[in-house]
Amino acid sequence: MEYLPIIVLIVSFLGLLLIGVPVAWSIAISSLLTMLASIPALPALTTVSQRIGTGLDSFALLAIPFFVLSGQLMNKGGIAHRLIAFAKTLVGALPGGLALINVIAAMLMGAIAGSAMASASAMGSILGPEMEKEGYSKEFGAAVNITSATTGLIIPPSNILIVYSLASGGVSIAALFLAGYIPGILTGLLLMIVASVWAKKKNYKVGKRSSFKEIFKTFVDAFPSLMLLVVVIGGIVVGIFTATEASAIAVLYTLILAFWYKEISVKNLPQILLDSCGTTAIVMLLIGASMSMSWVMSYENIPQDISNLLLGLSDNTIVILLIINLLLLFVGIFMDMTPAVLIFTPIFLPIITKLGMDPIQFGIIMVLNLCIGLCTPPVGSVLFVGVGIANTTIEKVVKPLLPLFIAMVVSLFLVTYFPQLSLWLPSLFDL
Repeated sequence: MEYLPIIVLIVSFLGLLLIGVPVAWSIAISSLLTMLASIPALPALTTVSQRIGTGLDSFALLAIPFFVLSGQLMNKGGIAHRLIAFAKTLVGALPGGLALINVIAAMLMGAIAGSAMASASAMGSILGPEMEKEGYSKEFGAAVNITSATTGLIIPPSNILIVYSLASGGVSIAALFLAGYIPGILTGLLLMIVASVWAKKKNYKVGKRSSFKEIFKTFVDAFPSLMLLVVVIGGIVVGIFTATEASAIAVLYTLILAFWYKEISVKNLPQILLDSCGTTAIVMLLIGASMSMSWVMSYENIPQDISNLLLGLSDNTIVILLIINLLLLFVGIFMDMTPAVLIFTPIFLPIITKLGMDPIQFGIIMVLNLCIGLCTPPVGSVLFVGVGIANTTIEKVVKPLLPLFIAMVVSLFLVTYFPQLSLWLPSLFDL
């Protein structure tokens, strides 16, 4: 039967997810079952296990544990407090000031830590109680925190952009990092506009205007943290070091900074290292399993079949890109970012290449698309973190979350149909 492998793959994967099997194991088991539909048991077992191992055999992936560790050091090293204080002096006097502070601080924290989870937990813990004290509803505070936390996955350094580089066959990490700046800032600005309008409608309290002296003082306090962006991204773009080497430098820089701020001590390091190892293990298992599924799909010619199907539906670039975006939005609801990027990049990349789109632009589109999935049930990890920290429920957060969703979708479609939003900066540096 020609379509048996595709049926086995889809049915087994969805079935395993529905009965509560973790995503990584669902991916690995469904890959094995798909191979069993084509070849005997021993070669199938050998092939899948081999592909999981070889999928992790990449120098670029060394950057992930280092960036995870630097994110942990930042989260516990007092950096979030300083970024929030700086953001407060900039926008605290505007309508919805505390919500805007959340967005700006999340963009800065995410850009430095490269983790939506770290940003959501830090901002939610610090700003959540303060917003509630000032009369903001906890649901609105949670909604702003959840959506703004994802901007750090687009603004570099970003682990998921490194994963996309691996899945795409070697798109420049430096180019992807530069390409993420304008879309990430655009998304943040749209979220700020929506948050400000919502806050004005609800008559939330407005803070006092900060003096230039206060702005300068908080900037100087946050400056060493902000310099990490210059050191890491500047070093990669100029060619002083690779993304992997930059991640190791980020760990050293943040460790020195955390000790300088006197927020952590030597006795805190074992727990920080343990937390980093746990996060890295989960990510690496997802990558290994996803690489095996990606290989299985290639073996069964699934990407080519889907490519021919989509290109057969229409030859209109706008229509094809709309279909791909809708499919990725749907995928993001049910699948975590890392496996989604590793599995669907080989499927959609040949299509967008035929349409003449730059793989750098598509990487930003894919990540921005899947960021929306992090804010939606049933697999939205950032949604659950934000709701848990705010001590509320998903049902109550949905209403204030919807306008912010729309802002993210508007940003997605602007990036999709205006290539220069993601390609201008890389072209400026000849990347």
